[in-house]
Amino acid sequence: MARSYNCRSGILRRRFLQTTAATAWASTFVPQQAFGSNDRVHVAATGIGGKGASDITDIAKAGGEIVALCDVDQRPPRRGSKIRDQFPKAQFYQDFREMLDKESKRIDAVSVSTPDHTHFPAAIWAMRRGKHVYCQKPLTHSIWEARQMALAAKQFNVATQMGNQGHASESVRLGVEWIRGGIVDKVQEVHTWTNRPIWPQGLTTRPKVQPTPSMLNWDAWLGPAPKRPYHEAYCPFKWRGW
Repeated sequence: MARSYNCRSGILRRRFLQTTAATAWASTFVPQQAFGSNDRVHVAATGIGGKGASDITDIAKAGGEIVALCDVDQRPPRRGSKIRDQFPKAQFYQDFREMLDKESKRIDAVSVSTPDHTHFPAAIWAMRRGKHVYCQKPLTHSIWEARQMALAAKQFNVATQMGNQGHASESVRLGVEWIRGGIVDKVQEVHTWTNRPIWPQGLTTRPKVQPTPSMLNWDAWLGPAPKRPYHEAYCPFKWRGW
């Protein structure tokens, strides 16, 4: 979905930064000249714990200015507390819809690092407001959703990118150059390795009902998913094992 559009003062030409996520963000969204308060890309982030925390840190390293943060879970120990402490001037929200409505005039781009089922609504909500979007994988739950996002990116003239950080690294790009340049002959066979799953597995029945924590916006966490009672197996991370 990556597209080339101007963000405030033009697009940074591809250069490798300290981290691959920062590289992926910078090559698509960051102005190319020295950063000033008026030419930095103003970013809002939804999902600030776990992967969201590293994405936000890398965006800041690449030159983005974090102006708003959103996370549904504020139970102690506070989800994303490190990020909130790192960016104390950023306005905080528990619902990305409220954040985008209230902060729309002062943000240029949005980072989406929420659970999988809310990637599509959070990203397209931002694109329809003319915001550039960096969205974590998996991008969507269906081909239809992916096509709607592609159409929205074109319609609203926004830059978009999916968070395949590893593919922004120099080693992967070099491998692509070798194949395209004919240095590596026709590929006959590919071997891959993975360390997944790294999250708890083995749930065979739906978890029983637990009281919904008062500092968790459970409705916002569910988003477009079917309504169901809260259980700690779903939030903040073990949902993936289900």
